[in-house]
Amino acid sequence: MSNAQSNADPIRVGLMGFGRIGRNIYRLAAEKPDVEIAVISDVADPRILHYLLQRDSIHGSFLQEVRLEKNRLHLDDGRTARMIRGREPGSVPWDGYNVDVVIDATHKYLRRSQLESHLEAGAPRVIIPNLPDEQIDRVVIMGVNDDTISSADLLVSAGSSTTNVMALMLKFLDAKFDIERAMMTTIHAYTSDQPLHDSAGSDFRRSRSAADNIIPNDTATPRWVEQILPQFAGKLEGISLNVPVPDGSCLDLTVQFRDSSITVEAINDAAREAAQKMPRIIEITDDPIVSSDVIGNRHSLIFDTRATMKTQGRLAKLLAWYDNGWGHAARLLNLVRAYHKLGSAGGEA
Repeated sequence: MSNAQSNADPIRVGLMGFGRIGRNIYRLAAEKPDVEIAVISDVADPRILHYLLQRDSIHGSFLQEVRLEKNRLHLDDGRTARMIRGREPGSVPWDGYNVDVVIDATHKYLRRSQLESHLEAGAPRVIIPNLPDEQIDRVVIMGVNDDTISSADLLVSAGSSTTNVMALMLKFLDAKFDIERAMMTTIHAYTSDQPLHDSAGSDFRRSRSAADNIIPNDTATPRWVEQILPQFAGKLEGISLNVPVPDGSCLDLTVQFRDSSITVEAINDAAREAAQKMPRIIEITDDPIVSSDVIGNRHSLIFDTRATMKTQGRLAKLLAWYDNGWGHAARLLNLVRAYHKLGSAGGEA
């Protein structure tokens, strides 16, 4: 990395966009001293952003005290975040703030040329919490391909929360059983870019009220998972259904195995084995949970053993739950730490 630090110094993060994911990142980073959100760039009034950080309709009140003084957020342990107004990549001189990495959490800038503007403004590395619109240096799914990261990666995507779930499930199932093809449906909480009342937008279905409808939506997840796991090239499809809940999503994965003798018990055992290997990323539930039960869960995947189904042939249906905001924010910070460790070592992962 460009900024030499001792092991005791926190990783300095510049954050563009202080919406839901941005505020989740801040809350999670506040739990441990190794990450400091040093700069927050957003066009909104800092007083309102501070208020939304403290009072969250989904996750409740922030348990740590955070003060706003002269456009700076202050934690009691001395870490501070300067709040500035930057509207787009290139508008913030990151090199002047001595940051180690920039997270662009605006969800607006998904093309390489747009993200490169952050680098030109002094960002040592840029990470986005969603899928890009075109190829960038790397899309990293923690627990799937994070062993491939390189210090040369400057523009990085952490995927989407749905991409994390699908890639993780396919990886541990294929390693155990050999999957022929798969199809996913994500039953996803509505998102901030959907209207709460019918309102004309760029897409017919997404112009309908998110609070009143189940809305089919295209998803890029299968296409990107095929790149992350190339053994599935041409073998994946999927759709998203946005539903009227504010948080807590579910991925329904139908897989066709090559072997018809695989049992429900064997599938669930494979999931338990994966959870033992990746306890911070995968969780197993044997309880009859619903979507609200996973709110605040920081795992990428909560595998529902009660929901596993298998036909007499080679088809199986599996369900996995996830908090599409909180769990994904936790993976972003994992990725920040992984790249910082790699940068400090100055080599391959």
